[in-house]
Amino acid sequence: MQNITRLFDFPYYQLEKFNLKKAFVTKYDGKWVATSTQEYIDKTNAISRGLLRLGIKPNDKIAVISMSSRTEWNIMDIGILQLGAQNVPIYPTISQDDYEYVLKHSEATYCFVSCSEVLEKVNAIKNNVPLLKEVYSFDTIPNCKNWQEVLELGADTSNQNEVEKLKDQVKPDDLATLIYTSGTTGRPKGVMLSHTNVVSNAIASSKRFATNADGETRSLSFLPVCHIYERMMMYLYQYLGVTIYFAESMEKIGDNLKEVKPHVMTTVPRLLEKVYDKIITKGSELTGIKKKLFFWAVDIGLKYEPYGQNGWWYEQKLALARKLIFSKWKAGLGGNLSHISSGAAALQHRLARIFNAAEIHVMEGYGLTETSPVISVNDMRNRGFKIGTVGKLLDGVEVKIADDGEILCKGPNIMLGYYKEPEKSAEALKNGYFHTGDIGEIDADGFLRITDRKKEMFKTSGGKYVAPQILENRFKQSRFIEQIMVVGEGEKMPAALIQPDFEFLFDWAKKNNIVLGENADIVQNEKVLAKYQEEVDTANENFAKWEKVKQFRLTPDVWGINEGHLTPTMKLRRKIIKEKYLGLYNDIYQH
Repeated sequence: MQNITRLFDFPYYQLEKFNLKKAFVTKYDGKWVATSTQEYIDKTNAISRGLLRLGIKPNDKIAVISMSSRTEWNIMDIGILQLGAQNVPIYPTISQDDYEYVLKHSEATYCFVSCSEVLEKVNAIKNNVPLLKEVYSFDTIPNCKNWQEVLELGADTSNQNEVEKLKDQVKPDDLATLIYTSGTTGRPKGVMLSHTNVVSNAIASSKRFATNADGETRSLSFLPVCHIYERMMMYLYQYLGVTIYFAESMEKIGDNLKEVKPHVMTTVPRLLEKVYDKIITKGSELTGIKKKLFFWAVDIGLKYEPYGQNGWWYEQKLALARKLIFSKWKAGLGGNLSHISSGAAALQHRLARIFNAAEIHVMEGYGLTETSPVISVNDMRNRGFKIGTVGKLLDGVEVKIADDGEILCKGPNIMLGYYKEPEKSAEALKNGYFHTGDIGEIDADGFLRITDRKKEMFKTSGGKYVAPQILENRFKQSRFIEQIMVVGEGEKMPAALIQPDFEFLFDWAKKNNIVLGENADIVQNEKVLAKYQEEVDTANENFAKWEKVKQFRLTPDVWGINEGHLTPTMKLRRKIIKEKYLGLYNDIYQH
């Protein structure tokens, strides 16, 4: 049996063990089109041969930018890696400036794009990237070369022996990919991951993925494959002989679930929140006994604990709730969905409870791009699941909690470093451990719990990074805003707590013949709130959709050093401010 030590060994292992008729399935023009394991390998070899004829050599960088996950991405990936070259996946929705920076910094010589939207961005900056020789597209686009041309260039198999030679030269510890992560400030950093990093993580994670390696299991993939989380899962699925269906888009995921009827999928908490909200809305529209029954079941689900910890009587009620209500939830998600792996942001405890109560096992894990990515993950089997934790450590991964509570990690999954940034690499990897920047603890049973963020940057429940300081600095340009704290860690959207510049506000009110009383009255005055909404809208303009502050609340008092809001150097004490205004915070997110 094929021994897997490099990423391109996965397809050959799958061919030997499963030889799937459907390795990947993508929808084109309304029809699902399957690619078998054999076809997958044939095409990757054709890509490798074609790239060789284009002059690609080991250690060359090739950028792949796709708006949606699709079969072509995986073929390109293996085709590039077999030559000892590196795949540089780029997140499609970053700014043109960042496209230019990443393409230049990585020294990419070729770029493969999915569609006209991405092509437009690349074309806009192409002339500023001197090493970029050519752009190819997966979709057929006028005045753009098509990736089929590379396949055709590789149709002649006479240089396959050269491909085999280059494959043999690739060592497990060689660099496989550069993944650029968004920094809090400044430019993205190129995380260097080796074959060993990702291979070890996929194989160790597969032991936690409760699915049968029988060649019959279906997964639905919709998270961006340019993120290491979904990409690692692609290799894991190949290793377990799982057929991968690619969802058309976030909007069509509901339809795709019903069409594909997947058994497994990966998700981010934001999607689970949306699904849950939709279900609750539907339940609210019921009447009479049906409505009572629905919310009775929800109430039971929200009290769920695994392994019968709530006792015999609860389990009896849960069995009834599953039969009458939760079975319909499962049917709405295609009927077969039994295992969802959740990552990229913190999962609300209530979602972990209710979905597991409904026998849709949501297992939360934890990791970073720099850790390829999984450090720990929950697993329903062998009492490996505990709500409110990110599970037990993967085999071979070691975690140490530093004196200040920071999670430090060691193992075969830890990155080689940041590309062309030796100082940042040395800082992140000092004393032989990767410093995650997250604060956590390991309990007596070996479960890892994330308790805080060392860095101020946070993720929404959709897995999107938000850099609060950048937003805050922009918002403070408004004369009406004295202090602002952007919140939203693990929530569906960013929001803000704002301390008005009361002096300026009183002047403005006077000029506009608005009578204001005490501070407490001001912050609820409709005309004042309308004015602040205008200021917020203006400040939001230059931020990406997921970064925009969607709601705000005004605080009636001045934030001061003595009151505990600010440090002596006038930095926000975020934890304290949030505690002081927990009522306002809960009002924003309806907690």
